[in-house]
Amino acid sequence: MLLFRRRDFLSALLVVLLSLTAASASRTARSASTNPVSNIPSSPLTPGATSPNTSPTGPHEVSMGSDANAKATGAVPDSVKLLIGAGGIYGAFLYYGSLQEDVFRFVAPDGTSFKQAWFLQVLEALANVVIGFIGMQLSGPTKGIPLRMFGISGAAQVSAKACTSLALANGLSFPVATLAKSGKMAPVMLGSLILGGAKYSVREYLQVAAIIGGTAIVSMGKKKGAGAASSTMGVVYIVLSLVLDGVTAGFQKRLKTETAKVGVKPKPYDFMFWTNLFMCLTAIVIAGVLGEVNSGTAFLMANPEIFSNIIKFAICSAVGQSFIFYTIANFDPLVLSTVTTTRKIFSVLLSIFLKGHSLSAMGWSGITLACGGILSELQAKSGGKKKHSS
Repeated sequence: MLLFRRRDFLSALLVVLLSLTAASASRTARSASTNPVSNIPSSPLTPGATSPNTSPTGPHEVSMGSDANAKATGAVPDSVKLLIGAGGIYGAFLYYGSLQEDVFRFVAPDGTSFKQAWFLQVLEALANVVIGFIGMQLSGPTKGIPLRMFGISGAAQVSAKACTSLALANGLSFPVATLAKSGKMAPVMLGSLILGGAKYSVREYLQVAAIIGGTAIVSMGKKKGAGAASSTMGVVYIVLSLVLDGVTAGFQKRLKTETAKVGVKPKPYDFMFWTNLFMCLTAIVIAGVLGEVNSGTAFLMANPEIFSNIIKFAICSAVGQSFIFYTIANFDPLVLSTVTTTRKIFSVLLSIFLKGHSLSAMGWSGITLACGGILSELQAKSGGKKKHSS
């Protein structure tokens, strides 16, 4: 047991050091940039989030010429930076997803399982607060930030994440939940259509339909005997999570407007710290009201195996966000979008192959359809970027 705890401590220490390295490298990249403001995300990022909208004069894309210039000046080549950023995002969030699935599939010797989703959000947000605070001190905190909108945005965001965890806790399989969350553009589009009078192309409607339709087919295409079918409550929670994603997107746009009004440009780690601080406070209040703090703590003390997984899960979340910020500071937003989008697909495939999910031919057709919709969305962003650049 002592050896096991030492190993976990060393693992946790290693990922924290990697996170601090990413934070320091991100600060160095921003200070070397001729236009550091363009590297600032328009909204806080969460695990699996796609890249924010940034200025077209922002970070560069990977090219052979830039690698040659880097060698001439003694700087780190872009290919190495990409390996660090993409490798960190893949490593942290693929493991994050695997640990999240393990937490909610865990069954204690007495037959009970972990259901305290809000308590889990407390621990995850707390890890992000710690890393965000360290990164904010390294990069320099921004003064005069409108904290009220951060509070509202953080509350909506943690509610969406808690609903995803509740969906898993209530029987929704990890592949189905991940694919469903990839269709978060649906509630955003619906809200923009109803409230903002926005217009979308036929392709955008088809992309969302492919992701949602493919997810539904996967949910129905599990082989009999391959595990419990996704429960009704699991589906309800994931739909609620998608709705809250749309609400969060709206609040994040208002947050961007509010910061612009007061002439403040928060840095990436400002977003990470303040958003997760309010996420943590919201989760503490709700977990306390529901009695999850006491019951969750008791469950973890009685089952140290899952306690270890949750600690690593929370640290992976914080480390992954640090590598996202590192990638934002060094590359075009499309590079980050490519990494995070393909990461979702690999998370689904890894879960299927490593966690014992067995799919019928219909289930695999759903996987293909949903992944096609995800990749089509990525290709559309790529085409839009090239058109904008020309």
